[in-house]
Amino acid sequence: MAHLVLMMSAMPVWAVYVVVTALAFGESAAFVGLVLPGETALLLGGVLAAAGRVSLPVMVAASVVAAVVGDSVGYEIGRYGGTAIRDSRAGRFVGADRWDRAEAYMSRRGGWAVFAGRWVGLMRALIPALAGMTRMPYRRFLLYNTAGGALWATTVVVAGYFAGASWQRVQTYLGHAGVVVFVVAASLATVVVAARRLARRRAGTPGDRPSSDR
Repeated sequence: MAHLVLMMSAMPVWAVYVVVTALAFGESAAFVGLVLPGETALLLGGVLAAAGRVSLPVMVAASVVAAVVGDSVGYEIGRYGGTAIRDSRAGRFVGADRWDRAEAYMSRRGGWAVFAGRWVGLMRALIPALAGMTRMPYRRFLLYNTAGGALWATTVVVAGYFAGASWQRVQTYLGHAGVVVFVVAASLATVVVAARRLARRRAGTPGDRPSSDR
């Protein structure tokens, strides 16, 4: 990414904001995040803020908005173009079995998958579209998307700000930390769902009756 560093360092201030927010926005569109370095751009935005090239508060605010709006666009793409995505070349590369497992995971974990997916590159690119494809209510999606997007964007930009020239090392740490966050959030979601099911069974709610009684 050395060329990206040099390019952004030579840009006027307004162009730095445009590039960083555009990459953060585009990363969340269906499959676009597989090729766009959104997280790297946010790190570099923080590095340039530390160097006095841009404003840290403005960079954080712009990055948060871009991340949240980008995920919302990915959601709409999945909601209205899910079939086309699955039938595309990229969709066929993912494979029908993986699609089925991913959709089942979204159905079970829901909002927690949206929140935790922010921290893993592949999930960051796919989860918004999957949320739309599985018809997750948009209000619920927006709640977890906003929480995850705000925390992720702020963390990455501020990490770049304090890292300075060591931003590449921080990027590696963020990658490892992202996997941990995803696993912890998924585990917590599993515990919450299991606890709710147990509570419903003890209460004898209709939702947990045997299928023959329905």
